[in-house]
Amino acid sequence: MRRRTAPVLASFAAVALVATLAACSNDSPTPSSSTAAAAADVDVCATPSGKASDAVKVSTDLAAEPTATFEKGLSSSETERSVVVKGKGDELAAGGSASVAYVVFNGTTGERIDAAGYGGGEVPTFTASVDSLMAGLAKSIGCVTEGSRVVSVIPPADAFGTTGNSDLKIAADDSLVVVVDVKDVVPSKAWGADQPAPEGLPTVKLADDGTPTVTLPEGDAPTELKIGVLKKGDGEVVADDATVTVQYQGTKWSDGSVFDQSWGRGASSFALSGVVPGFAQAIAGQTVGSQVIVVIPPALGYGEKSDSNTAELAGETLVFVIDILATS
Repeated sequence: MRRRTAPVLASFAAVALVATLAACSNDSPTPSSSTAAAAADVDVCATPSGKASDAVKVSTDLAAEPTATFEKGLSSSETERSVVVKGKGDELAAGGSASVAYVVFNGTTGERIDAAGYGGGEVPTFTASVDSLMAGLAKSIGCVTEGSRVVSVIPPADAFGTTGNSDLKIAADDSLVVVVDVKDVVPSKAWGADQPAPEGLPTVKLADDGTPTVTLPEGDAPTELKIGVLKKGDGEVVADDATVTVQYQGTKWSDGSVFDQSWGRGASSFALSGVVPGFAQAIAGQTVGSQVIVVIPPALGYGEKSDSNTAELAGETLVFVIDILATS
């Protein structure tokens, strides 16, 4: 369920998150198999340290926003990562998610661009996958342990490419210097208490890694939104306007085929304001750690198919199994 393309905001995180959900807006195509294959070839854990990242002097007080000192014009030909403070917690596996705090600088000018997660501000969740996050950031956090602080130097090819980002005052040839604190590794699947199977809804069987298999009941698809709680989490209640991190799988009621899922590529983070109404309504008001199943009629998904609405999923009733892993 792909989110709508986010407007460029004065927030680095808002443009660093990659749209990965395939059914959240009519104007975003499903990722191709070639794109997924290319992403799978990127080893986010193999990021080397180098002269550029080692040259950045970073403060070590994890309770405060870090300072970074470096010569203007700092650049590298590939993303480099140096560990400033090595944490003793769990390792953030490739494709896994963690709450983070960060500060980002323009490597050419030395100017501070943005920061998040410090001073009581919102703590974002990043996924260590180039399917879900700017490549240079995914390479910055892959296989880093909880409690660590790392500094990376990211070239344009792993950031905003040949266009830069004018809203963030990043030119096409500017590198980024990013300091990231990896706070808490997020579980990869829902951990809540099992709930009785919702009557009349599709049944769900889970693999050991949490990947669901959905079996549809006989009969016509529901014409109204249907939501069932499969696992009840003990975490925070998700607000209507929250940003969430989830694992999900989407199935067509019409033929039982899976048309999109995060399983196999890593959890996705997005704002509920950027997804189709039925998907957002299934998550808002639930608790973190929960797993829900939702049946979304066309009116709350892609709409009915027509001459003016030729989206691939127009007219389809959609079934999603959603593991709610984090919210902010």
